[in-house]
Amino acid sequence: MLIDYWRFARANPRFLGFGFFLTFLSSAGQTYFIGVFGSEIQTDFGLDPGSWGRIYMFGTLASAFLLNWSGPLIDRLDLRWFSAICLTGLSAACLIMGSVTTPVLLIVAVFMLRHFGQGLTSHAAITSMARYYDEDRGKAIAMAAIGYSFGEALLPVAGLYAAQIWGWQETFYVISGAVILSTIVVLWLLRGHDRRHAEHGVYLDQQSTQAEGKESYTRKQVLSEVRFYFILPAFIAPALIGTALFFFPFEIAKAKNWTTLWLTGNYWLYSIASVSSTIYSGLLIDRFSARQVVPYFLLPLALGLVVINLSDHPYIVWAYMLLMGVSTGVYFTGLSALWAELYGPKNLGSIKSMTNAVMVFSSSLGPAFMGSMLQWGFGFTAISLIFAAFCVVATIALIYGLRMPSN
Repeated sequence: MLIDYWRFARANPRFLGFGFFLTFLSSAGQTYFIGVFGSEIQTDFGLDPGSWGRIYMFGTLASAFLLNWSGPLIDRLDLRWFSAICLTGLSAACLIMGSVTTPVLLIVAVFMLRHFGQGLTSHAAITSMARYYDEDRGKAIAMAAIGYSFGEALLPVAGLYAAQIWGWQETFYVISGAVILSTIVVLWLLRGHDRRHAEHGVYLDQQSTQAEGKESYTRKQVLSEVRFYFILPAFIAPALIGTALFFFPFEIAKAKNWTTLWLTGNYWLYSIASVSSTIYSGLLIDRFSARQVVPYFLLPLALGLVVINLSDHPYIVWAYMLLMGVSTGVYFTGLSALWAELYGPKNLGSIKSMTNAVMVFSSSLGPAFMGSMLQWGFGFTAISLIFAAFCVVATIALIYGLRMPSN
């Protein structure tokens, strides 16, 4: 299994490194990183969990709406320019986050972090892997997605320690400098991209809008297809649920009588499970298809949300993290490959920018929902079981949708 990845990586070191590096850098705008500063942000701005969740929702919603316009630019701009714009914007977002003094500016900072981090930087990495690889699409997406797992394993704990040493806003200043310097590395990794893009254009001409026996859809055609709406609940579930869970580590730890450091310090287990399932699902997708691999990917997450309520023992977090990581790993690889399989590569940037906007939109609802539920007196047990039930319903809809014929 690993030998296949090793051979593929040796044949494509720079471009796969580009995908990995961009997903890792996107961590600055991901909830698993921003969420670790939640208690300090609430204290500094006098916010309760519900208010902080709604601020995060407003900023993320704005990001989702703009992503419908900015995401398709990847189909028209040179990838090097697009990547440089993403990272420059992400660096500026970190500077603003380090300078905020009012809740209104906090919304602006969250919007920019989410748009340039979770939105565009992730979009550039995963869309490029799905677009420029056909037979090895699963492995390419998997290797890029490992960057998320490295970010999840390393950066939340590093952020907590950095905040204790420098302060949470000063930490964002440091990240801003690191991101802008990383642009040099990213552009180096993209050397020779002209040839790759030209070869891809020839491939598309030869395929004559055919991809894996299917017509390449436009965004409008995707939205007019009933099947898409049956798949949608499963697609949004990890973003909605995962964002909420990573956004409130302090509240979850408090409900379980743990420390926040114990919870976030075990994110590495989540990352190990995510990396393992990402790698394995990538091989399965290349051998079979995403349509055969993804149908049950939400069930480990549902089980994890049940398991964490069985006990307050500190080590129950291990099962919780591992089960969540399995679902996330398949999600990273499977859903990105699924859009290419179902709708073709020609308009993939436009289609994925739309699905990314939906994902970002759903991720805005998770913290607002969980924060409001906590504010209204609901406990973590009730909230997690609601999330688990949603996963089961979404799985049923996904299985049905994938069995439907295309329009």
